[in-house]
Amino acid sequence: MHPDETATYYTSTKKYHLNFPQLEADLQADVVIIGGGFSGIHTALELAEHGVKNIVVLEARYLGFGGSGRNGGQVMAGIGHDLDNIKHEVGEEGLNTIFELSELGPQIMRERIAKYQIDADFVNGYAYLGFNQRQSKTLKAWEKQFKASNSHDDIYYVEGADVQKVVGSTAYQSALVHMGGGQVHSLNLLLGEAKACSEIYGVKIFEHTPAIEIEYGKKIKVRTAKGSVTADKMVWACDSFLNKLEPTLHKTTINTYAFQLMTEPLSDELIQRISPMRGAYSDIRPVIDYYRVTPENRLLFGAATPLFDYIPKDLKAWNRELMLKIFPYLVDVKIDLAWGGPMASTKNLFPQIGTLTEQKNVFYVQGYCGFGVTPSQIICKILAQGVLGGSEHFQLLSSVSKPEIPYKDSLRATMCTLGKFLHQIKGYGQGRR
Repeated sequence: MHPDETATYYTSTKKYHLNFPQLEADLQADVVIIGGGFSGIHTALELAEHGVKNIVVLEARYLGFGGSGRNGGQVMAGIGHDLDNIKHEVGEEGLNTIFELSELGPQIMRERIAKYQIDADFVNGYAYLGFNQRQSKTLKAWEKQFKASNSHDDIYYVEGADVQKVVGSTAYQSALVHMGGGQVHSLNLLLGEAKACSEIYGVKIFEHTPAIEIEYGKKIKVRTAKGSVTADKMVWACDSFLNKLEPTLHKTTINTYAFQLMTEPLSDELIQRISPMRGAYSDIRPVIDYYRVTPENRLLFGAATPLFDYIPKDLKAWNRELMLKIFPYLVDVKIDLAWGGPMASTKNLFPQIGTLTEQKNVFYVQGYCGFGVTPSQIICKILAQGVLGGSEHFQLLSSVSKPEIPYKDSLRATMCTLGKFLHQIKGYGQGRR
């Protein structure tokens, strides 16, 4: 494992060693996309598949530097954290449409992996876990919801002793298994898509090319240190790394943090005990623990601070303590690596897509609230529909309000702590605590 601060499990095990140049010219484009994570590359690929010929992607660091290369690799159903937050805006019908769309994320991911032969270690099998009777009741309700919109995947609920057949922990009372979900090597998925963008469709990708200045208008001009891109349309796809480049978008998200660890390689017997289905897992609390076993027989375990927002001084020790609450028999296991990173969250915990009010040729997507690996697949497909001229789904998702977050710059940690506190209280009422 690499010792540098940008090392993660993903950078240490990537299978695609792509290097894209820095922009050193003045280019013309149909669409320019700022951000080389899932949002930027998904959207570029979707547009290219629909015949857009001249696409430029600008990445300030390297592809997957942000959340796309620092996450848990969980492939799970859903968009946003709490759809009740937006029910009054989209109505019952709109809510049902969003729920149905949320089931498409894993399907799109599997189809792309197959179409472009991406080596991303995709494994089916996801379990949502409950600690108590209240959460068990919630999981039973989720089982009915999932089955109502998904008839092709194996979905089933277990409780009591049968939970041990799903996950090797006595911490849980119940589990809801969704075999349509699972896990993926997110950086290899991203790089495999970028390879397809570049080699098959001719998308021009530039790394180490931060945008310095943007001039809006009928034609949009993005200036970089050594070049520029003039385009008909533009997509902001920076999420937690927007860095105040677009003030309007900056006001509606706030960065909080998540952290992961990676154990040393474990024996086959220990892996089988941890995960009889070699799957991915999370509980259903307002702030979840999430984990999975990897093809290298390691355990990847992640979480965020549940109430007070802070960055632990020792990520290995902090995450290890949480891991041992679930798997106390791993007390002698060594931790090889720990890492973390910011994730952009919105006030209503729902991702934001749309166009700038005064610039209808400037599109954006942001605010996955730490829940973007799978939802980004369907959200960026809908965003691309907007760029291509619009759709009912784009109209629906872009109609959701984007409330500003006051004091986010001066009181970031305090505002995040307040948000987590309110989220925990609401979670109790929803049977998630």
